[in-house]
Amino acid sequence: MRLSFLQPLLDRPGPWATVYFDPGQADESGAKRRELSVREICRTLEEEGADEPTVAAVRDALTGLSPAENPAGRVLFATGGEVVLSHRLSRRPQGEIASWSALPRLTPLLELCGQDPVSLVAYIDRTGADFELRADSGPEDSGHVEGQQWPVHRTTASDWSERHFQLKVENTWEHNAAEIAEKLAAAYEESHADLVVLVGDPRERPAVRDKLPEAVRAVTVETEHGGRAAGSGSAALEEAIENARQEHVHRRIDEALDRFRAGRVGTDRPTDAVEGVPAVVDAAREHRIDTLLVCPDGPDLHREMWAGTDPDQVAVRRTDADALGDGEPVSVRADDALLRSAAATSADVLIIPSEEASDDVPAGGLGALLRWTYEPSAT
Repeated sequence: MRLSFLQPLLDRPGPWATVYFDPGQADESGAKRRELSVREICRTLEEEGADEPTVAAVRDALTGLSPAENPAGRVLFATGGEVVLSHRLSRRPQGEIASWSALPRLTPLLELCGQDPVSLVAYIDRTGADFELRADSGPEDSGHVEGQQWPVHRTTASDWSERHFQLKVENTWEHNAAEIAEKLAAAYEESHADLVVLVGDPRERPAVRDKLPEAVRAVTVETEHGGRAAGSGSAALEEAIENARQEHVHRRIDEALDRFRAGRVGTDRPTDAVEGVPAVVDAAREHRIDTLLVCPDGPDLHREMWAGTDPDQVAVRRTDADALGDGEPVSVRADDALLRSAAATSADVLIIPSEEASDDVPAGGLGALLRWTYEPSAT
């Protein structure tokens, strides 16, 4: 999961009101429950010390939420009398979460937005393709490409002139496959997608895949369901896309844990994996985190640490925090501080599900895969 959308939160000092809100049903009883929930959330923020302008901004934003447009709810981050960021959730919170704290409360975001990959779906035929981006906010158009329109259909005759025509048809297919692959690769880079799904013509799909750059081809899958023509969508196609997304997540988790097991501290060779709050804090301070590994039930997630104004100003002990920079360091939760650091350095964040819990996952629930290796300290 990339946290680049949290960028607006990184340059504000806080403190922060964070609210995870389920607007409920779009009926009269739902409206009444929504009103009571908003009132209770605002009361909680006031009791925790939030200033009135910020509480009022949260109240106005929550009151204006439409259940139809936000079926699973939203998370709001507010400070200084304004809502700085409002983000749509993909899963309903199990009860509202409202907090007033030095840093934005980020960890619930991991499970409520999930780590479903951003998927670029290409609907292909022999004349071109339409691209659709699928993310938490729903599907959106991501461009199209039109290749040569003629000749694209073979004939059944076998004389010399027709064989010559057949060759022209195959050349058109190859040309269009190359053009689709080029545009698809550009759309992949521009959209920062995690996964590419090829839908449509059974001959053109593999031809396009073969012409993709190796990095894009490595995250590309095909499905035989659906096509480019209007009305070709189906439940089978939706199921195939969803299965591809889930398989991608499981594969990423397996690959990350394999790398973590191979590179964790405990050997006398260079390592590219660390675990536990002190080691991860060191990596965050030096911008070395490539992927932050988070086990949601880990005991270290709520461990106290210290943070300064900038996301890389983090320390395990109060005495170390004094050297972070200007300003008074504040006591924060380890998970929120490390997630803020990950967002600031464009690191990936990967949730390790509780069913994966074993001796092979990060100690305390927090670990990191690093951007470069380092020599472990001699003991």
